[in-house]
Amino acid sequence: MSQMPQLSACPSCEEPLDSGDRFCGACGYDLSAVPVRPDDNPTIAMNGSAPPPPGGAAGAPWPVIPQPGGAAEPAPPTHPPAHLPAGLPGTGPEGTALPSMPPLPPLPPLPAQPPHPGSEQPPLTGSPVSPAPGVRFDRPAEPEEYPLQAPEPRATAGVPTPPEGTQVCVACRAGRVDSDGYCENCGHAQPRERDHMEQDAGPVAAVSDRGLRHHRNEDAFGLGCAALPDGSSAVLAIVCDGVSSATRPDDASLAASRAASETLLAALPQGTHPQQAMHDAIVVASRAVNSLADEPATAREHAPHQNAPACTLVGAVVTSGLLVVGWVGDSRVYWVPVDRSAPPARLTEDDSWAAQMVAAGLMNEAEAYADERAHAITGWLGADAYELEPHTASFKPDRPGVVVVCTDGLWNYAEAAEELAQVLPLDAAVRPLHSARVLVGHALDGGGHDNVTVAVLPFPAPPQGAGSA
Repeated sequence: MSQMPQLSACPSCEEPLDSGDRFCGACGYDLSAVPVRPDDNPTIAMNGSAPPPPGGAAGAPWPVIPQPGGAAEPAPPTHPPAHLPAGLPGTGPEGTALPSMPPLPPLPPLPAQPPHPGSEQPPLTGSPVSPAPGVRFDRPAEPEEYPLQAPEPRATAGVPTPPEGTQVCVACRAGRVDSDGYCENCGHAQPRERDHMEQDAGPVAAVSDRGLRHHRNEDAFGLGCAALPDGSSAVLAIVCDGVSSATRPDDASLAASRAASETLLAALPQGTHPQQAMHDAIVVASRAVNSLADEPATAREHAPHQNAPACTLVGAVVTSGLLVVGWVGDSRVYWVPVDRSAPPARLTEDDSWAAQMVAAGLMNEAEAYADERAHAITGWLGADAYELEPHTASFKPDRPGVVVVCTDGLWNYAEAAEELAQVLPLDAAVRPLHSARVLVGHALDGGGHDNVTVAVLPFPAPPQGAGSA
């Protein structure tokens, strides 16, 4: 009696088998369909001897298949076909046939859903695909590629108008901005308050922008108008640039600009000379920045390799006949006459490595500012600063003009006074806010590598009540 090949696992599902099993207990595979393992007969002659024929008979040749041209090729051995488990009838534990399962009823069709707005697909194009024999397609043929559709913006129809005084989204212009800084209608993140700031204070205006490379705006400014004891008016602007390598530079610039502008607005109406008032304002601003180093927020962020909060400061005070500037650091003040036939001028000197090289005669200005150390500042406001030396200067221009107070975020793209004068609009004296926007736009168009802040003041200061057009 022939013996069935003893298998340790089912060839179909790899279920362990017991001796004498004829069917797999897991999947029902017919184990009798497994062919007998052939003898290990190599097909390549080893040691010069030919392989034995099938069946083990030494003299029985392989079956010969006639070939065209008289050549003959041995026929490969054949094995009985395997049966699929699904085609075998099921049996119970006692060998009785199991009843066949009735066919499953067809699923009911899904109810038709109305298309979502904006989800309509364009009509499909292309030649239909022919089904293979015995294959049935229940849906039309699909093209090889689908045209991609741009996402539809969040609809604003039906969105209630936010109440008066509510912040409205800058993207959809309809949704209310939640306390987390996102629009409730379109989900757009809103820009932070200091990313872009504008202020029009009558005859003086300023614009500050984060730029295109920095993750936050570390500049700040302060503007104001004051009445002098003689009844004339004074206009002032303070611009501060946070030192990025220091801790909390944005807080430092904000504290300095507020302290300096408030000091000037308090001192000028009392009759303090504008140049003395500017000096005192820089000292007060320095104390305000120094105090930040003692706050708990700085103590948590402060590390041995970091500096205390620091910033630079530049300011200008314009009266009916006097122009006063004051600074510490590398922010600048430019003078541009209304009559562009007269030459413009830079009114400040940088507290920087490049300026020191030029002043010492070691380099010319072009060489110094081309060096990678050019913008290393030598003067700033902060607890880690050297001995404070506020710079102040007074001028008495003989003609009307415009005073431009700015950070290096602008003058990096218009360093010479002549370059800045070419960018400044001709009507800057009567449209200071527009002119400040133009100058900031010039810096952004040039690359916007830094925060940029610009304040524009006309000279002489207009009388009380006069403003920009």
